[in-house]
Amino acid sequence: MNEIAKPLARYAAYRRAGDYIFLSGIIAVDPARKLIVQGFDDIPPQAAAAIGATGEFSTDFKQGPILAQSWYVLDRVRQTVEAAGGGMADVVKLVQYFTNLDHFPLYSKVRGMFFPGEAPASTVVGVSGLMPSSAVLVEVEATVYLPRVSV
Repeated sequence: MNEIAKPLARYAAYRRAGDYIFLSGIIAVDPARKLIVQGFDDIPPQAAAAIGATGEFSTDFKQGPILAQSWYVLDRVRQTVEAAGGGMADVVKLVQYFTNLDHFPLYSKVRGMFFPGEAPASTVVGVSGLMPSSAVLVEVEATVYLPRVSV
């Protein structure tokens, strides 16, 4: 689970341009397990508990997919930013794509856990679908400000 978000096709997970790092859009797909995250069972139990798994089938069935995907995507953003030499406090902008804008409040709750301090600038976009499957509910891309250290 400690790998950066690996692209599903031929493109870079992130790219540095001067003092900025641009992350490609990240979705809740684990290429190593060939799995689209679809609920609390697809993420670590401690993460599921932290983001609101209730153990009640109807609640977890309805909210679990977007909560679990939100956690997975933001955790991959964190891992990718760290691999590039930064931290979540260095994320200055997020663009979040949703297939259902009603999911935003649940996503926002999870996002607050990853950005407990100053939140990054944010754009939310409703889309008709995300690759590679209709099971993908959210995609997040990030811009990181991380000045190069001069020697």
